[in-house]
Amino acid sequence: MDAALFHARGYACPLDCLSPDAAARLRAGLETQERQGSGRLPPLMNAKPHLLMPEFWDLVQAPVVVDAVAALLGPDLLCYGSSFIIKAPGSDRYVAWHQDVTYWGLSEPKAVTVWIALSPSTAQTGCVRVVPGSHDRALPHDDSGDPQNMLGRGERLVSDVDETAVVDLELAPGQMSIHHCLIVHGSSPNRGTDRRIGFAARYIPAHLQPQGAQGMTATLVRGRNTGGYALEQAPEGLMHPAAVARHRDIFRKGMTTIFAGKLQSGPRA
Repeated sequence: MDAALFHARGYACPLDCLSPDAAARLRAGLETQERQGSGRLPPLMNAKPHLLMPEFWDLVQAPVVVDAVAALLGPDLLCYGSSFIIKAPGSDRYVAWHQDVTYWGLSEPKAVTVWIALSPSTAQTGCVRVVPGSHDRALPHDDSGDPQNMLGRGERLVSDVDETAVVDLELAPGQMSIHHCLIVHGSSPNRGTDRRIGFAARYIPAHLQPQGAQGMTATLVRGRNTGGYALEQAPEGLMHPAAVARHRDIFRKGMTTIFAGKLQSGPRA
């Protein structure tokens, strides 16, 4: 990966991550969990699922992922969060234009999101779209109130986006993209025939200090933990009761930070 090019435009795509067979196995495992519930993951399980599902604990620490992140953020790294981002074909669900760190509660806007495709992520299925070079500063956001907006608070960028500058980050199953925490991005509804399934893992330098809620946690993926995050531990097994109990407490603290509405820098509209 070309780190200089990433820092200039705010993203890298496409990058190889998993074989198509490995991506298919992870998708199958996810869909098995969905079938055991109501046909979809509950919001609780979709917050940091790597703390509940060993295959995804391994994925957030996979060398092919962490090496790429280390080239951008340095040798001491934490996985701050993860989630599945899924759109059913024909659904009107979308992701509004936004910057990732608007409500993350970080002491500095130094973070990247790794987005790994478990199914085809194309312009037709509603892939991630970015505005290159838009990661130089934090911008005002408000809360849209739109139930079709998939973001946690329904947030959206206040200003308009020049659609002529937008780039589609298309990925085949097993490929990944990486984007800067301040790049303006979003995605459209899925107008394809297959589900659009992505796994997003968010990484920060290990020296950052949590803001807002006390006792915030993260997963150490490389080097030393030199900041203020308590460290998470691997799940003992798939949906192991001890892991579920820890995860429930972590989820509560994370929601406190998100709904506190803290910005990393710049005014809130």
